[in-house]
Amino acid sequence: MTAAVLEQMFARARGERRAALVGYLPAGYPDLAGSAALFDALIDGGCDGIEIGLPFSDPVIDGPVVASAQRAALAAGFRTRDVFALIERIAARGVVPVVMSYINPVLAYGVDAFARDLAQAGGAGMITPDLIVDEAAPWLAAAGRHDLAPIFLVAPSSPTERIARTVAACRGFVYAAAVMGTTGVRDTVSTGTPALVARCRERTTLPIGVGLGVRTGEQAAQIASFADAVIVGSALVAAASGPNHVPGTVPRGDHAGARAVAALAGELAAGVRRSPADPSGSGAS
Repeated sequence: MTAAVLEQMFARARGERRAALVGYLPAGYPDLAGSAALFDALIDGGCDGIEIGLPFSDPVIDGPVVASAQRAALAAGFRTRDVFALIERIAARGVVPVVMSYINPVLAYGVDAFARDLAQAGGAGMITPDLIVDEAAPWLAAAGRHDLAPIFLVAPSSPTERIARTVAACRGFVYAAAVMGTTGVRDTVSTGTPALVARCRERTTLPIGVGLGVRTGEQAAQIASFADAVIVGSALVAAASGPNHVPGTVPRGDHAGARAVAALAGELAAGVRRSPADPSGSGAS
């Protein structure tokens, strides 16, 4: 795969008059075999794209659920090179994989080597939550050489000039963070999110994906009414671990975690196929 598959993913979703659904889970959680099963569950539930979190020891923008899962993956022996087998598995099923990674593990691996191996495995690009465009020249060059999509974040606090610089450097889509602060589920969609998406649309024709905080099909429907992709992470990690999730615990046995992930992904996939005012799920008019 190359960055072009992201364009194809969004074109398919537009053809169905809906937003795309992108599900996030950390790679290697709770271990490599369990991680593969959970990614399969995301696909079975109806995700159009998969955001594969590269575990990092200091995940500063992640809330306790995702951060503890990343640390559990590292404690189970996950290494950066292990992510590529998972990417190959996802790509082989016809779903678009992108990596979400802090920049330090990529620098340790080697920026060009990481881009090369990501592209060879079938990855479409990488989201870099702690890398700003001003400091991204090595990654942008490597992404260009290997036809990968560099995907940067914009936030409600981003000034106009910063949004313009950021979206100009993106390929594939722009990641609009719905809220300030760390990741985690929220009870409501931020009222400032539509305005942030509108500000981005004034400066780019790229699709806009909205993430941070989504946990229900109704919230997915709300975001799908104004964004091109709904990105969900913390709720899916919590679903894998069970209703009484304790940070640092592993998913439930007997495939219950995978079943819960598939069920939630199915609810979210139904959500992106309807408007908030259409509880029947028959789709937007």
